Amino acid sequence: MTKGEIAKAYFYQGYNCSQSIVLTFCEEMGLEKRIALRLASSFGGGMGRLREVCGAVSGVFMVLGVLYGYDDPKDRAGKIALYHRVQELASRFRAEQGSIVCRELLGGAPDSNPTPEARTEAYYAKRPCPELIARAAELLDAYLKENPLDSSQED
Repeated sequence: MTKGEIAKAYFYQGYNCSQSIVLTFCEEMGLEKRIALRLASSFGGGMGRLREVCGAVSGVFMVLGVLYGYDDPKDRAGKIALYHRVQELASRFRAEQGSIVCRELLGGAPDSNPTPEARTEAYYAKRPCPELIARAAELLDAYLKENPLDSSQED
């Protein structure tokens, strides 16, 4: 299975968009699944159903942070390099999908209701989310292959 197929399968199991991405890349990040799932849990629905940045895109950013991020607040070069990576992946996703904003991708308005919709066949049929998640995972996988970690980035 491709990373996109794996991420999509996680979404169909009930994980949110962001969780589906981070769960797919747990091994690469060296993160325990439970921690990764909790970390990503508030980013579903464009951040807690606020319909802001797409959860799949947020998940991509989390993976980039774990793999290429910095932890020294004085590491200006590390911050610049990470932000460049984030903007590059956002640009790739936006070029394909038209936006990185959940409400724009869903064609709706912000939603202040914190209750997620039930995961039914009708829910999945009307949502572009499975395909967006798959594409985000494929873009990230390709990026990771194009930009392998060097020994200074690995713990």
